[in-house]
Amino acid sequence: MIVIGGGLAGLSTGVALAEAGWRVRLFEQRPFLGGRATSYVLPDGEHVDNCQHVTLGCCTNLEDFYRRVGSAGKIKFFDRLLFQDPQGRTGAMQAGFLPAPFHMTGSFATFAPLTLADKRSIARAMLDILRGKGHTADLDTPGGISMLEWLKRRRQTAGALERFWRVVLVSALDEELDRTDARFGVDVFWKAFLSNRSGYRMGVPAVPLAELYDGCKAEMEKRGGEVNLRMPARAIRIENGAVAGVAFDGGRVETADAYVFALPHQAMAELASEEMQRLEPGLAQLGKIGVAPITGVHFWFDREVMREPFVTLLDTTTQWIFNKTALYGSANGAGKAQGQYLQLVISASYDLLQKPRQEIIDLCLKEVQQALPAAREAKLLKATVIKEAAATFSPQPGVDRWRPKQETRIQRMFLAGDWTDTGWPATMEGAVRSGYLAAEAVLRKAGTPRAFLQADLPPDGFSAWIR
Repeated sequence: MIVIGGGLAGLSTGVALAEAGWRVRLFEQRPFLGGRATSYVLPDGEHVDNCQHVTLGCCTNLEDFYRRVGSAGKIKFFDRLLFQDPQGRTGAMQAGFLPAPFHMTGSFATFAPLTLADKRSIARAMLDILRGKGHTADLDTPGGISMLEWLKRRRQTAGALERFWRVVLVSALDEELDRTDARFGVDVFWKAFLSNRSGYRMGVPAVPLAELYDGCKAEMEKRGGEVNLRMPARAIRIENGAVAGVAFDGGRVETADAYVFALPHQAMAELASEEMQRLEPGLAQLGKIGVAPITGVHFWFDREVMREPFVTLLDTTTQWIFNKTALYGSANGAGKAQGQYLQLVISASYDLLQKPRQEIIDLCLKEVQQALPAAREAKLLKATVIKEAAATFSPQPGVDRWRPKQETRIQRMFLAGDWTDTGWPATMEGAVRSGYLAAEAVLRKAGTPRAFLQADLPPDGFSAWIR
């Protein structure tokens, strides 16, 4: 078995198939595993994530994957999500004593950045989601409808749109409301906030992202497999409607009984020859799936400027500030006794792609100083900006029609990636789901079916009674 791609989709495929008894040979073009969810080391020894990645309590397959590779203990979970507006007003999302779906009622009622009119309109839309158990009738509109249109139909106030719906969904889906299929947005609120008391709990890696994958290589190798880095696939050989091999640099060709291609959809489109597109029409549609950017900004201050583990900012370019010093503890390679390292995240950062890095640093520093008074007196020791122009696929309305299944019409060829048909948007959970589905497809085709996909977090409390 050959797996092409060492991101979460490829790793989850490889780990699952290795567990099922297959000898897995994984090939990754980069010198490290993790794909877009990884980290690297600066010259001074500090570890920097290419972008902050988090999980939620409703991400059952990602949790299962971390358990399989021994990384479950490297995730810190938090029950309180803090929000702050430019006026210094704060609000928190936190479960109280009531059962789902009313567990957030107390924190919602006291959420200072929202007015009473905002809260009434939000409650009205939430009730609609609750009645439909995450699926309202207008989500079945041919071609899909945007999340913005869905919200306008439910008469959301301007404050509710900007300070609630947009804040949560742009971060979760990496796209603006008018370019997001409403099905994904509604699903986020049903699975994370309404159906189960623990679905919203946020898990943040307590180590640099690359360290989450240490167990993946070991899992495959101890079962006779291998992990090959710096090995980009250059071509796919097709003979008699089946994959006959994968070509690498130097004329090297590798063959196997089955092949899983776990690449970004743009890379897969480039590898797909006209013959492959004829045999598997879904490959010809990959160019219709758009991409969305994420920008990460990293600040190192000479003193502590923030005590919370993370905070969400409202009405600013900066969306999240993560206190990496507190989250990492002693895991950061620099091991400095004082000072503080913060990472800022801006999802759907289209406006920043063409801006110079110094302009982005100046903009974000001003916002950090406004949000964190202690930062006004602190000295910024260094800063860096990481732009991921194609961080995720864009969850545009109707995008599911272009997302292929994991099993293809080309013999011995399977696909994995968050962009494949998983039922989820572009998340780490979606990537792992695709890997498990690809592994199941391989085993099913081989006549040795086995299930890896985990069920969604079940509704609890009163949400479980809804019919």
